[in-house]
Amino acid sequence: MRKLILTTLIALTTTSAFAQLPNPYGTSISLENARKMAALSVAEAAKNNFKMAIAVVDVSGDLIYFEKMDGTQAASVNIAQDKARSAARFKRPTKALQDALAAGGAGLRLLALEGAVPVEGGLPIIMDGKIVGAIGASGGTSGQDGQTAKAGADSVK
Repeated sequence: MRKLILTTLIALTTTSAFAQLPNPYGTSISLENARKMAALSVAEAAKNNFKMAIAVVDVSGDLIYFEKMDGTQAASVNIAQDKARSAARFKRPTKALQDALAAGGAGLRLLALEGAVPVEGGLPIIMDGKIVGAIGASGGTSGQDGQTAKAGADSVK
């Protein structure tokens, strides 16, 4: 099993769609900044009439802040957290995983990677050139989730 996972990682990291961010990890995002990011994501969702769950995690993928809008589907609670955790631990937007999977071939191997969420809506948070955590959004289409997460992630750059 280890050999399969190692082979998968090597194969995936050689494809440009799956390339990780070169940024090193930094000190985890603060609760205050996590709240601000989530508020901007919620505002973006409300503006577009999306019902979303928003999760902000630290560099290890552990939850720092979570918010769920009224009327959001129950499954989105876990999905938002999973997307954020995946973006933090794999150092890349979950859209990169989605694109690698959609391309087929070697990209199908990412299904064997524990914690890899191949659905748009998870973004690493970068401050001063370092990954300080990630944000995940769930509740709409993949594109809506990505748009919502981006509104928060863009606020700290």
